Amino acid sequence: MLLLRSISLMVTAAMFMFATACQSTGSVSRQVADPAISAAAQTNTAYTLGTGDKLRINVFGQPELSGEFVVDGTGAISLPLIGQVEAVGISTQELETKIATNLSSGFLLDPKVSAEVINYRPFYILGEVGRPGEYPFNSGLTVLNAVAAAGGFTYRANKKVVFIKSADGNEEAALKLDTNTVVRPGDTLRIGERIF
Repeated sequence: MLLLRSISLMVTAAMFMFATACQSTGSVSRQVADPAISAAAQTNTAYTLGTGDKLRINVFGQPELSGEFVVDGTGAISLPLIGQVEAVGISTQELETKIATNLSSGFLLDPKVSAEVINYRPFYILGEVGRPGEYPFNSGLTVLNAVAAAGGFTYRANKKVVFIKSADGNEEAALKLDTNTVVRPGDTLRIGERIF
């Protein structure tokens, strides 16, 4: 009877541990979006400028108005003649239009402006990686490249899910950690700890 009771107790404990493991894994899997949808959503949105981006602005035929400018802490760049131009949250094409509109109102006749990002703002990685911290962004960066730059995974790392908080968002999203998961400038990546 005592043997039957201890076997019953062990089976109950094993079932409890299995149910707990399923619940914790289930909560993560509910947060992980379909990888095809996540990759498509990440690549379909145009890059918007943010604080710390370094830009090259060319006003054709006007070398004194052209140069390299950094989006400052207020979210603007300071240009000759027209002063502060709001740059955060818009694309380079929208910035070109905004600068051309400002220059055409009393300064230049039909200005042609081009803008390109020459240095993106950095990304951040923390959690279960060798060297958490701030790293420079390169075009085409994926989560696996970011982890490699940060010294690789620790032995406790969960290599299936990555948590990403974008620079212009407040929520941290859980995504499948694979070669299709891209990193954007200003993103904060968190590599969690595996359960077992």
